[in-house]
Amino acid sequence: MKIIVPMAGRGSRLRPHTLTIPKPLIPVAGKPIVHRLVEDIAGILEEDIEEIAFILGDPAFFGDDVVASLKELATNLGATPSIYRQLDPKGTGHAIMCAEDSLSGPAVIAYADTLIRADFNLDKEADSVIWTKKVENPQAYGVVKLNERNEIVELVEKPETFVSDQAVIGIYYFKQVEVLKRELQYVLDHNIINGGEYQINDGIKRMMASGRVFKTGTVDEWMDCGNKEVTVETNRRMLGFLADSGEQLVSEDITKEHSTVIAPSFIAAGVKLVNATVGPYASIGSGTIIEDSSVKNSIIQSHSVVKNATLDNAMIGNYATFDGNFTNVSIGDYCELK
Repeated sequence: MKIIVPMAGRGSRLRPHTLTIPKPLIPVAGKPIVHRLVEDIAGILEEDIEEIAFILGDPAFFGDDVVASLKELATNLGATPSIYRQLDPKGTGHAIMCAEDSLSGPAVIAYADTLIRADFNLDKEADSVIWTKKVENPQAYGVVKLNERNEIVELVEKPETFVSDQAVIGIYYFKQVEVLKRELQYVLDHNIINGGEYQINDGIKRMMASGRVFKTGTVDEWMDCGNKEVTVETNRRMLGFLADSGEQLVSEDITKEHSTVIAPSFIAAGVKLVNATVGPYASIGSGTIIEDSSVKNSIIQSHSVVKNATLDNAMIGNYATFDGNFTNVSIGDYCELK
């Protein structure tokens, strides 16, 4: 089995946090989004992962440190890492085709801006499985249309009338991903464009038209990381899941002086807390100092300094300094607010 991860986007909705680091490497509950996503998929598949292919953007932004992190992720899962580049952002279908040398055999394609919790058996008899989540407002999503055999027969984007309540979350299984490759090549060769870009859906629709059988795989939880507000909420939910599973979230290598940590919270090694209350639902990166402050329901990344603050629903980047009475803040890397 292979996992293909397109992640070439700049994550503009999550700025300023994505001005210096790609969105898939933003930590949620102490671990980068893409690491959690790939590890969760590998756990669901319950089989050996042969290769993990990452499709990155401009090397000036997705640099050597990013490549090293992703190669380590693949190696730790016993897989061979492959790195591809999408230098011209021409859509989801185009991104996948940038990894055409890896498009053979069974594969999962997963877009690295979402997290999931799922427990189901993948139907490997189907030609493809599209992972979905039941939603209350399907008109706001792309959804699947099912026939009487619960096979997917159509993809409908933001339907004005009810089609189904199963929203497509951006994770797909292909028993023979080279079939998708062939159909996407047709899309590129015949300049089939939707929304100004080459879309994966156009390749999938061609597969459906040729009689390929598509089924659904329904996830229990679907957590977005598209902007600051939903990323903080995803951090909150993920901390709850991890605490329920018994995972140790607070490092033994922290300094606490007259401070309290309220679970569930993630505290990395090297954190120093002085006259501070942290949690619940706070994630604090390594080497950060929090002094004379209260922090809950927030993400603070590594090597930052927070003083005299009462933070709730906040997100602070790496090497930042915050000293003040603001509450709901979003501060990127290397910023200072004193």
